[in-house]
Amino acid sequence: MSNLEMRELNVNQMIRLLSKAYISLIKNSIPFRSFPSVMLWGPPGVGKSQGIREIAGEIEKHTDKTVKITDVRLLLFNPVDLRGIPTANEDRTLAVWLKPQIFQMDSSDDVVNILFLDEITAAPTSVQAAAYQITLDRTVGEHRLPENCIVIAAGNRVTDRSVSFNMPKALANRLCHFEISGDSTSWHDWAVKNGIHPYVTGFIEYNSTNLIRSDGPELAFPTPRSWEMVSNILNYVSHDIQAVYPMISGCIGESMAGQFRQWTEIYDALPDYRTILCHGEGETVKERELQIALKSMLVFYAGKLRKKEYIDNSISYACRMPWSFRGKLLQDYYRIPELREFVKQNDVFATAVRDGLKC
Repeated sequence: MSNLEMRELNVNQMIRLLSKAYISLIKNSIPFRSFPSVMLWGPPGVGKSQGIREIAGEIEKHTDKTVKITDVRLLLFNPVDLRGIPTANEDRTLAVWLKPQIFQMDSSDDVVNILFLDEITAAPTSVQAAAYQITLDRTVGEHRLPENCIVIAAGNRVTDRSVSFNMPKALANRLCHFEISGDSTSWHDWAVKNGIHPYVTGFIEYNSTNLIRSDGPELAFPTPRSWEMVSNILNYVSHDIQAVYPMISGCIGESMAGQFRQWTEIYDALPDYRTILCHGEGETVKERELQIALKSMLVFYAGKLRKKEYIDNSISYACRMPWSFRGKLLQDYYRIPELREFVKQNDVFATAVRDGLKC
């Protein structure tokens, strides 16, 4: 699939568009089979799988349904796996097909199932062909998906650095296609809400081109997925870059890891974030990279500690900083659902909204 054949959406746009569509179907009691199955195209690690989980959360938030995701990696399947294992019927006169586990879904009215056919383009063409009935007729052989099931497929493009087969036109014609692009703004929104380590959020905010780079010779390269892995290493193994550097390099490649390690050195020059959160005091910083790094620390720890006084203290400190720092700090605080009410009660935020700050 090429960029000329479909409009690009970032992950946030995809989540909003599909969530709105599915919620509308549910509220109006329209069967999911009336809506085309969806195919998400995009480079490895761009956030397609995470986007499906976000859609599930939006459906649960705006309806009275519980959402259950069945994640199927078609690369691991043979065509017969989608139909089930053949066995004899009771009088041993006919062959019947045992239902595969993926079709064992909860069909109750208070549940919505999402069948997520991930890495569909990495599957051989014969397996993709076996997905015809699932995407159009919602059946495979005699097995039928329940009426409360949404079907979404995802895969990498032939032009990406991954295993990928051309999708047969007969299958492509059964799907509604979206190309998902790597977008630093939507990624930052997700990263702030999900506690991605401040070293990572600061580094990507300082240079957004570092979010996705897949044109080098290294096996490891930066993507939203691999940056999340780096964040997990820093959050759960060690904050000491030197101690975990081989693991970081193994996630994003030696070249990018070197740049990232150099970036983290500037955090030593920052005022103490604890003093700012607890007392609203601290030296101000002028350099753009230091402001980005400091904001990433304040947002990360404010999101963890979740105290109104810390929000108020840090906003008071931000009032002594350039307006751009204050505005971005307020926006990031507002992105975090657990902080939003604290932010709304702050006078500086109220003034900023009145003067046109978009949050």
